[in-house]
Amino acid sequence: MAEESIGIVGAGIVGLAIGREILRRRPGTRVVVLEKEDRVAVHQTGHNSGVVHAGIYYKPGSLKAELCTRGRLLLREYCQERGLPYDECGKLVVAVTEEDVARMDDLHKRADTNAVPGLRRIGPQEIREIEPHATGLAALHSPVTAITDYVRIAQAFAAEITDAGGEIRFGFPVDGVREVPGGLEVSSGAEALKFDRVILCAGIHADAVSRLAGDADEPRIIPFRGEYMVIRPEKRDMVRGLIYPVPDPRYPFLGVHFTRRVSGEVEVGPNAVLAFAREGYKLSDVSLADLAGIAAWPGMWRMAARHWRTGAKEMYGSFSKRAYMKAARRYVPEIGAADVVRAGSGVRAQALDRDGGLVDDFRIHRLGPVTAVRNAPSPAATSSMAIAEYVLDVLEGKAVG
Repeated sequence: MAEESIGIVGAGIVGLAIGREILRRRPGTRVVVLEKEDRVAVHQTGHNSGVVHAGIYYKPGSLKAELCTRGRLLLREYCQERGLPYDECGKLVVAVTEEDVARMDDLHKRADTNAVPGLRRIGPQEIREIEPHATGLAALHSPVTAITDYVRIAQAFAAEITDAGGEIRFGFPVDGVREVPGGLEVSSGAEALKFDRVILCAGIHADAVSRLAGDADEPRIIPFRGEYMVIRPEKRDMVRGLIYPVPDPRYPFLGVHFTRRVSGEVEVGPNAVLAFAREGYKLSDVSLADLAGIAAWPGMWRMAARHWRTGAKEMYGSFSKRAYMKAARRYVPEIGAADVVRAGSGVRAQALDRDGGLVDDFRIHRLGPVTAVRNAPSPAATSSMAIAEYVLDVLEGKAVG
């Protein structure tokens, strides 16, 4: 019997985790990961803040809640086995207003339902004991929230794939996915490869690549750039771990926060501003084709009508370092605009439904022999190994995609 062949589009951490899981569960399968860049983890994985989430924020019963919990445990074990960085530095979710406190109570209930280990509510004195330079009325302390290096993890997944006989094909931007007699053909220009099954993990291009395979228009991916500041070395010791605001439940973004990296640097951010290109890491990155696609999507205008004030505020912070740091100083008052420098940025692939709703949960579609990961924002990196298990369960009929 001929071996089964599976093509995976996208060599980010999710696509690589799926390739690795296929070869673990189905040794002998022909696995080819197709990537348009010249290396793995170039886009969302390569611009990730490195946080390993504990499952505080996610709606109980959602895929995010289930797969983040499972994924964190798998990731911790993987890093420990392979000597990859994994530091449980802990997180504070800090309330600085009475409105924050009320929202934090709801968040605490959600986190308890999700069985987040070790989570507890603390007051101002304990906040100072954990983060001496932080301030707030109350906080949730998550001791198991960790930091890691997702690029190194993606590289380790890639090495496992090739060691097990799989292939990673770089410089292969997919422009066609179609059924042919006996399978599926995935093309890039004049070159075409044939597979029995195809799994699409195209990240910021997830909607466009999925439509090549006949999937629906929605959700549409709208790119949001998240810009970071980095704290100058003389003040980086003022932040020991992770300090987050209480998130606004209307948005899937977590707000500007302080993040210690495994390198020792401490970042402030990200904000969330509309990017003018799917790979718009700088304000000057503009794609007329991407802008036309954004403007043509009805959900974009419906979302803008609801949230334009927040969008304008985020854009102002993008231009003004002082405005950017104003929100952050509510949590660590001693770190201001003079204490940070502009750093890198990432682009979040935010899925948006036709009605303007911001899609928060993971969405994975099954289209016969094609499986499309249509929405995999944070905590997708944390959840990557569990997402891989889930996708294989979908392929095997054990879960409904």
